Amino acid sequence: MNFAEAFSQFPTSTLILLAIISIIAGIVRGFAGFGSGLILMPVASALIDPRLAVVIFLITDFVATMPLLPPAIRRANWASVLPTAIAALAFVPVGVFALVNSDPIIVRWGISILTISMLFLLISGWRYRGKPHLITSFGVGATSGFLSGIAQIGGPPIVTYWLSGPFSTSTIRANLIVFFFITSLSSFVAYFFNDLFTPSVIAITIITVPIYALAIWLGAHLHGKASEKTFRIVAYILIAIAAITSLPILDGILRAG
Repeated sequence: MNFAEAFSQFPTSTLILLAIISIIAGIVRGFAGFGSGLILMPVASALIDPRLAVVIFLITDFVATMPLLPPAIRRANWASVLPTAIAALAFVPVGVFALVNSDPIIVRWGISILTISMLFLLISGWRYRGKPHLITSFGVGATSGFLSGIAQIGGPPIVTYWLSGPFSTSTIRANLIVFFFITSLSSFVAYFFNDLFTPSVIAITIITVPIYALAIWLGAHLHGKASEKTFRIVAYILIAIAAITSLPILDGILRAG
């Protein structure tokens, strides 16, 4: 299949909607350092094959966020990033295996329940005091890696962990950018060996990458104008979006047609 054939299999309305949601997701990613998958994946999965959606999002986010990486590397708290990223690298392939081989309804219910639980934990006001423990970091990283592999929504567990800790919003944002860059490398390898890179994927990313990159630039410029309270409220809203939109019971609405 060549690129012309790949484009032709998608209605123009689908491509336009993917472009619009990429703009919204990119602004959020640039502002908060995470959250784009929570917005883009439910919509994209309703419009196209979810297996296409996860790879499209992976490529789009990886390429478009490269300019954010150098300053994030300097600002990140590596003592916290490294153990979580190492664990995530090991568990991304497990998530991809589940994506390819498991009943998607059962998997999605599990993700929804986990996300809702973490949202309640955040809303409760509980915050971790002190330096993150190594074992906890490994556990959170493994969970995030699994969710990244299966649905590219690895943000909630790692965001919950770092928001509950002693880090400033700037450090959290830098941690997230570096963490997702590292875990994306494992996703690329796992998706490749499961034959998920197709002409259709490349065709759509030709549209989404430049749009998403411009939106990230806009979101990054908005970041410095928001308070820590605003940052946390945005994070809560994003996690709520993930929990609600991923519920299989809403398939009749989100996946209509």
